[in-house]
Amino acid sequence: MQISTLRKTLFLLCLCCSLNTFAQDSTYTRSLIKTLTSKAFWGRGYTKNGMAKAAEFIASEYKKIGVLPMGDKYKQDFSFPVNTFPGIMSLNIDGKKLIAGRDFIISPESIGKKSVIDKIKDSLNLSDTTSLTIKVVDKLTWSVAQKTTDWTTISVKKSAIKQPFNSVKVDIENHFIRDFKASNVVGMVKGTKYPDSVLMITAHYDHLGGMGANTYFPGANDNAAGVATLLSLAKYYAANPQPYSIGFICFAAEEAGLLGSKYFVEHPLVALSNIKFLINLDLVGTGEGGMTVVNASVYPKAFALLNEINNSENLISKINQRGKAANSDHYFFTESDVPAFFFYTQGGPSAYHDVLDVEKNLPLTEYNDLFKLIVSFNNRLMVNLTVK
Repeated sequence: MQISTLRKTLFLLCLCCSLNTFAQDSTYTRSLIKTLTSKAFWGRGYTKNGMAKAAEFIASEYKKIGVLPMGDKYKQDFSFPVNTFPGIMSLNIDGKKLIAGRDFIISPESIGKKSVIDKIKDSLNLSDTTSLTIKVVDKLTWSVAQKTTDWTTISVKKSAIKQPFNSVKVDIENHFIRDFKASNVVGMVKGTKYPDSVLMITAHYDHLGGMGANTYFPGANDNAAGVATLLSLAKYYAANPQPYSIGFICFAAEEAGLLGSKYFVEHPLVALSNIKFLINLDLVGTGEGGMTVVNASVYPKAFALLNEINNSENLISKINQRGKAANSDHYFFTESDVPAFFFYTQGGPSAYHDVLDVEKNLPLTEYNDLFKLIVSFNNRLMVNLTVK
């Protein structure tokens, strides 16, 4: 018994030593975020081939750092309907040309519209007889829609215009794609002792894409930061194989309704019963306000273990507890009896689903501490997996 305990202690010490020399360099992570948020990937969305380019890049990173495919290839293909805005995106109010994303957004389920309206009676919430609605709002937040409606809704930022306004000129193009093709990007580092037991790390790589031909949403915190952290962990585990297999999934179509993770759960590339624990990373680029764990109350032993590690290693300033929520890609795994946590950090820049979520504003305040916490948590799971 004493020899077994000593071996476990030495095992953990060795892992901690290798971790301390690896996790301090966040250059790789930062470079990944810069790449994923660049114009070339066009918001990792539905126009200009942005999502497909991002998937190809992630697969190439897996291969470069020594992560094997999960199954026979790095991509798990699926499709779904989506409404897109690939071309004309023009709005003038009282002769002033407004900028998409900065001054206004189009409701994601809207159809295209070409219209000129003069002599407006109520400009605070314009709704005309040609199925056009214009709302004046304090903040612009965009999303993704899998369907279209029979009208066009535009939200205009209050600070971008003078009120009341008298005339509106709209010219917007939409394109509904019934069978948009996307891919989850999947990889694995095989376990040295228990290869059929898997600890899974996940993050969605898609974002909102572009609004018109000239505006895209970079999605630095949501979720280039999560993907970059996942790839940094993949690089670490590829260089330091563990007794258990470590799996990595970068999901597509999270923003369209958790579609990539739902598809994986329905068509698993590893048996769901073999996934001993899953950590999902989304919105992890800050940390001044600590972090929150979704499903903490669902798996109290695991949450207690996480806090024990965090307190003993003096890592994240505060870990908040949250219950079950269908707010990211962990959800369908939990619903299928796979124990899972969803981590997100708090504080720092408040940009979310807007054009201001850019790499240069992302502090990565708790990147190193979060990295260490995940590896230490996985280490403890592999020693004694009794935390459900």
